[in-house]
Amino acid sequence: MSRIQDILKKYGDSYQTLRSMSVEQKKAFEHILSCRTEKSGIHVDICEECGYERIAYNSCRDRHCPQCQTFRKEEWINDRKAELLGTQYFHLVFTIPDTLNVLTMQNREVLYSILFKASSETVRSLAQDPRFIGALPGFILVLHTWGQNLDFHPHIHCIVTGGGLTDMGEWKSGGKKFFVPVKVMSKLLRGKFLHYLKEAYKGNKLKFFGSMADTGENAAFQQLLDSLYQKDWYTYAKEPFSGPEAIIEYLGRYTHRVAISDNRITNMENGQVTFKWKDYRDGNKQKEMTLDAEEFIRRFLLHVLPLGFMKIRYYGILANRNKKTKLVLCRKLTQILNNPSVFKKLSKCELLLKVTNGKAFLCPCCMGHKLKRMGCTDSLMDTT
Repeated sequence: MSRIQDILKKYGDSYQTLRSMSVEQKKAFEHILSCRTEKSGIHVDICEECGYERIAYNSCRDRHCPQCQTFRKEEWINDRKAELLGTQYFHLVFTIPDTLNVLTMQNREVLYSILFKASSETVRSLAQDPRFIGALPGFILVLHTWGQNLDFHPHIHCIVTGGGLTDMGEWKSGGKKFFVPVKVMSKLLRGKFLHYLKEAYKGNKLKFFGSMADTGENAAFQQLLDSLYQKDWYTYAKEPFSGPEAIIEYLGRYTHRVAISDNRITNMENGQVTFKWKDYRDGNKQKEMTLDAEEFIRRFLLHVLPLGFMKIRYYGILANRNKKTKLVLCRKLTQILNNPSVFKKLSKCELLLKVTNGKAFLCPCCMGHKLKRMGCTDSLMDTT
């Protein structure tokens, strides 16, 4: 099976002769190339039973690397167990029109931040509206920038409680079938996003290059806004989850996903890369797409985030400032503590055993579970 790392090793040099990379793309590129090689440092495992020694290379720990997400995902899910509530949850998706794609690529940090702000304010204001729930919910927003075919497609996944905390300190549940009407969410998202986009423009925070250069003029920018106001913005709401256990499993699929996983790549030869993708416009059919290797790398690097940009954010009851107060209260009010075994946090050792199917400390020589890490040499790389 071919991997992203294999593609970058084989075709990365030719790609770099054709295209320049941003600082963050260069970092991610180098980290993925170095992952689990001598450049990333080594660690030594020794069996306390028979003395067997195993030397292995470290992972790069870059959030864009397909090889480095499994354990990080399990750690994140484990931490979330202590934050789940005894209520139903909904999955929402907020998407901006593709008319904004070029402007967003030229202003990633600004536009991504606006999308987070507009999405969070939309959820919070509608949930607190007495016509819907009339209470403060808890919700997590996760930024994805890709579609199944690796094209640029910025959107936000939102996992939100189907109820919230009232001003009187009581728990109030919402409807069982939907969180808030989709059309209402779409219109509010559009209004808030474009309001903040206008503010960014007036504050000279937007940059316009190439085909977008003329859009920087007042009249052209206003024309863009008018067209965006006339569009129907896409939001999506899935059926509520069956229970808290389903939430735990589901969350990890979205929070630590990269643009494309290694298992979707089916072939790499003759300067081309073939990968599997799901065509949502054609009944979710599984298809294959073949791209020139340089184009595949270009699309993959499109989704490298700005340095230090947080792609997972917490709001309402789940905001950091509320976790020791409102969240604790809501866990009692929703009686989630009545079944603590479901939400027991695992130790790091237990997590390692889970990820490796019980083989984390298994000595391949004597088959005893006595492997212990004795030494580690880290690389000097920073994760992005």
